[in-house]
Amino acid sequence: MLEIEALHTIDTEYSADSIEWCSHPSYNNYFVCGTYQLEGNNAQSTSPPCRRKGRIYLYQFDKDALVVNELHRLETAAILDMKWLPELQNASVHQPILATANALGQIEIFQIIETNLKKISSLELNPTYHNLLALSIDWDTRMSLQTNDDTKNLLASDSRGDISLIRFTYRGDLQKICTWSAHNFEAWICAFDKWNENHVYTGGDDTFLHIYDIRTQSRVLLNKSHMAGVTCLLSHPNTEHLLLTGSYDEHLRAFDTRAMKQPLSEINLKGGIWRLKCDPLKRNLILTACMYHNFSIAQVAEPRSPIVVGEFNEHNSICYGADWCLNARPDDKQLFMATCSFYDHKLCIARVSEKQN
Repeated sequence: MLEIEALHTIDTEYSADSIEWCSHPSYNNYFVCGTYQLEGNNAQSTSPPCRRKGRIYLYQFDKDALVVNELHRLETAAILDMKWLPELQNASVHQPILATANALGQIEIFQIIETNLKKISSLELNPTYHNLLALSIDWDTRMSLQTNDDTKNLLASDSRGDISLIRFTYRGDLQKICTWSAHNFEAWICAFDKWNENHVYTGGDDTFLHIYDIRTQSRVLLNKSHMAGVTCLLSHPNTEHLLLTGSYDEHLRAFDTRAMKQPLSEINLKGGIWRLKCDPLKRNLILTACMYHNFSIAQVAEPRSPIVVGEFNEHNSICYGADWCLNARPDDKQLFMATCSFYDHKLCIARVSEKQN
């Protein structure tokens, strides 16, 4: 079992919903926290909220001194998801690149310049529709890590249920390659298959999990195992054919992608699951944001029988954002993680270690 100890608590002022630790080999002590704040009308007004505003915080964490510093804050539209562009270890000649999905239906690209985030590109997913929200994004890890090509692919989902494939270049170009309708309601999540370059996964509020072939945008599979909206997907980076899913129905499910009719396993983590993150040292630990319960760590060394090995109960509101510190060495006895919650606008940094008998 694991012991999780809170080291720092930070007030993010705006409601916090996204944490992403930088994967760039020279910046893996940096992480960002994204926020989503409704700027509403007065109590007598029947109009919808007039603005969804946000802020991105850039932090640096020293895991040896256990010190965290805010480096930069940037006012934006409300943030729903963020992803750093994966980089080749010890081979990157580029500054870190961060993609964000926001409440204006935009994908925006930022780059770290010195210790600031600078916007270098922006793309509106579908200018035809007002009030469109960009809900989730994912980089094509295979394309990013296996080639030094300056062209990278990005997947995005939105509140109409559509999925968009986008091409990015380091010059700052963002080009939408194609868009297709995947779900009847919000497409909460999308993800590339880390082992099959032609397949992507999508999950929606219609309770369906889909696999699409991006060459033709045709559906390869429809899975109906979930009892509520599918909210997060993790194509396991270290285990081929393993897909993990989270849902409003509170269950973490493991699937063998070669036989998707039934899950290999499912475990109730309570509260609905918003994010799933693999630990950086390949210890088969999955950090889960269980919205209305807590942040939990599941051990999936055996996908047919996952178990909860740690729980973090420092948050008093919806648990949305979570990620592991990627500044980790194979012989480390401790791991670190950052988590954030919504209405209490709380960010925590915690130490994860084996429980002593």
